[in-house]
Formats: sequence, structure tokens, C-alpha cells
Amino acid sequence: MPHNKTKLVDILSSIEFGSSIAEQDTLLETARVETSAFTDLFNDKVDLVPGTKGSGKSALYRIFVDFLPEYLLRHQKVVVAHGVQRYGDDVFHAYKDEFDKMDENEFVNFWCVYLVSLAKEHFIRNPRYADFIKDCSDETKVFYQACQSARIPDFEKQKSLRDVLGWVLSVISSWRPVVKFRPPGEAGEFEVGLFKEQLVTSPNSKKEPDAPVLAQYAHTIKDSLEAVLKKAGLSLWLMIDRLDEIFPRRSKLETRALRGLLRTLRIFESQEIRIKVFLRDDILEQVVSDGQGSTALTHITARQADTLRWSENQILNMIVKRLYASNILREYLDVNSERLAASRDYQQEAFYKVFPPAVFRGARQSSTLRWIYSHTSDGRGVVTPRDVIDLLTKAKQKQQDEYKSDSSGESDFIIGPSAIIYGLEELSKRKRTTFLEAEFPHLWKHIKKFVGGRTQYSENDILKLFGKSWQKIVEDLISIGVLEKEGRPESSKTFKIPFLYRAGLEVRQGSA
Repeated sequence: MPHNKTKLVDILSSIEFGSSIAEQDTLLETARVETSAFTDLFNDKVDLVPGTKGSGKSALYRIFVDFLPEYLLRHQKVVVAHGVQRYGDDVFHAYKDEFDKMDENEFVNFWCVYLVSLAKEHFIRNPRYADFIKDCSDETKVFYQACQSARIPDFEKQKSLRDVLGWVLSVISSWRPVVKFRPPGEAGEFEVGLFKEQLVTSPNSKKEPDAPVLAQYAHTIKDSLEAVLKKAGLSLWLMIDRLDEIFPRRSKLETRALRGLLRTLRIFESQEIRIKVFLRDDILEQVVSDGQGSTALTHITARQADTLRWSENQILNMIVKRLYASNILREYLDVNSERLAASRDYQQEAFYKVFPPAVFRGARQSSTLRWIYSHTSDGRGVVTPRDVIDLLTKAKQKQQDEYKSDSSGESDFIIGPSAIIYGLEELSKRKRTTFLEAEFPHLWKHIKKFVGGRTQYSENDILKLFGKSWQKIVEDLISIGVLEKEGRPESSKTFKIPFLYRAGLEVRQGSA
């Protein structure tokens, strides 16, 4: 139906698609879409949740740590504790120099102490659960004794994450066989042993320790924590997110640290204790397949969720839930909330009350929903909620500006074709700066050779661009989704830049 443009300015002002950043998304709870990963997590079938950037890992994490703890505690007797950092919190970076010095075994020690500290601070010492463990005094005493044996301090009051990390690293340092000490004056540098009962090899030994220092303590601590949980009839989920923001991307430090974490999951494996890790799929692939191998890492993937991927119908579900979170829009278009939640056909109908049937005219043009889905797909065929939300937010803003500048007459659509195209262009530019340039500086020198070029390239074109090492470069570019093979990947010798990156890379349609 035709809409008065002046009225549409107010309608558009009421629409919020939410934030593409999970921590800032006010619609996350009311407009959530329950994917298979959500269901598997909720039913405790998985511990490892992989997904590309923007696929909804942090949103899923936030749903469980912010919105579901009371329900899980009441109905499933699950205690949810969480660690690492909130968006934009660079507390881990304050200890970069200490992390640089740590080998993989020391990272296992680090994660063990860190996770034990979370269990202690978020569960054992938390007044919220005092009634649940009031009859577990003997078991908690054993837990505290086990922590004390491992030199894990017991704070009198709750500490910040920065403080916790500081003492975790100090504990790890204390387990090293010697420290170097330079006293004031000209006395020179001394090596000082910290305590007699060191469990690591002596500094004169050429043999490396076979297991982390904490290994013999970790099982005792785990057993004592299990005893508390069993007596109280509870389970404990320790949830960890934003690991991709802690360590330098694709660095040896990141690999050591995250391999250490995945090994730690095996140490704490238990029916009563679950460590739920949300990790970028490209990082997981890098960590697991770095050539070192590990039976512990292979074992962890047995409780791995399917990589977070969003179908066209799931994207539709997400869009209409966010659109009609606006009471003003819902009433203006007379949309029924119950039908919207229950019927996919009705979701389609509600979608096209706002958007045009197609972005471009013509009998063979795809529908607007299909167009949005295909144009936000990267070279691996991955569509993320973050990108779709960003596109629609920019489209809404553009449409709002257009109606304000020309408020005369009517419009057939609330958000029209030109605004949707603008939204894709702005999304593409953002993807270039915040994803390609920011996260893959080592690949940008190759990617920028496409800037200002064409959308399609033959093997010969690629050879001219990159030289003899073109195959490894193309493999890397395909792995991050900025390039894809046309047609059947196994037989194709032609490559193209997906729609998602075309405006950002300023490429023109056609062959090189």
C-alpha cells in the first residue's frame, strides 16, 4: 500500500535493528533466534562453539550469561560462571609481556588456575549459591585445601579480572625453577630458587617436563569441586568468549595459548563441570591443524557444535523479529505477533510489508530477501547476522534521510531499493577497513592488488598478480572469504570476488 512520506519519517525513527555488537544489542533477548547451536548448548550436548566473526558466538554467549542463569539454575540445577572479557576491555593486553614468555605447558597451568579461580569466585564464594552449598562444608574445605596446595591464593573479597590475572600469572611464575634477580648496586645477577618442592625439572636438566606443573594438583582440585557439586546436586558451566581479541591474530603466541586452553578442557572433563568455549572457526582450524597434532585436541572436537551458519529462513526470522520489536511499526502495519512467531509464510508476508519485492526490476531478478542473503555471503558461502544488521541499519538511515529531504507525496515501500543498495555499499566499505585491513594485515598486501580491478579472474590472471606462489596466496584468500571459486570448486579454474567485498574493493563487473 502507498505510505505518506511524512508519516514514514516517524515510522523509521521507531525501527531499531539492534547492534551488530552483542554487548550493545538491546534486542538480543527479545529477538533471539534459537539455532541448533543454542539448542545443543542448552541441552549440554556441546562444549566448543565455532563460528566466523559476526556469526553470533558472542550473542549466544551473552544469552547464556546474562539472560538464562536463573532459568538454568532453577530448572536444570546449572550454575553459569563466565570469564575472559567484555567487548572493548583490553585487560588481557596489560599482561602481554608475561604471556610472550609462556610456553604451551605454562598456558595449560595458566588456564587451570584461571578456571579454578572462576569456579571459586563465581560459585564457591558467591553468596548467590550459599544456600545450595550450606551442607557442603566438608567438601568445600577439601576444595580450599587443594587450592592452597597449588598455591592459588584465597582473597578476602571479590577481585577484578585484572587482579585475578595478575595473581594467576604470579602463581605461574612461582612454579618456574628459578628466577633471575639483580640486587641494587654492582653485585651482579643471581638465579634464585623459589622453593624446594618444585615439581618442574631443575634448570640444569636438559629434559623438558612431560606434563604441566599443575597437572597433579588439577585433578585433586577438580575432584574436590566435583564433590561439592554432587553433594549440592548442581552442575557448573564455565563459559569463555572473545578469545580472538586477547592474543595477536595468527601469531605463535595465540596458537600456544589456545592449544593450552583446549588441552585444559580435557583435564577438567567431567559430568559436573563443563567448560564452554566460543571460538572463531578460522582460529580453531589454525590451532588444531598447526602440524603439532594432539590427541587431547581431537578428543575435544567430539563435543563440538556445528559451525554457526545461518540459513535464509533464519535470517528472515531474525529480521522480522527485530523489525516488529517496534510497537509503532507493528500497529501501523497491523502485524500479529503470535502469527509472526509461528508461521514462516507470515514472516515472509510481514517482511514484504516493509521491503520491495525485488531490489532490481525484471522478470528474472531474485527476491529482496534472497538478494540480501546472497549479497552478504562471503566467498565461503557464510552469511552472518552482524553483516545483515549493519546493511539494514545503514539502509534505514539512508531511507530516513531521503524522506526528510523530500517529504512530499507517497512511497510504495517503507525501505526502498536504493536504500538497500546503499546499505550494501556501506557494509562493504566497513568490511574492508574493520575486517580485511584490520585483521589480516599480512594478507592485505595481496588483497589490495584487486582494488580498482575486476570481479573475475582466471588462473592466468592470478598468476600475473601474485607470481609463482599464487596457489598458497589464493588458498589463504579463499579461507577468509574474500575470494571464491566459480562454479564447482573442485574443477573450477576461475575465481571471483563476492558481492560482499566489491564496493569496498572498488572493483567493476567483468573479467580481468
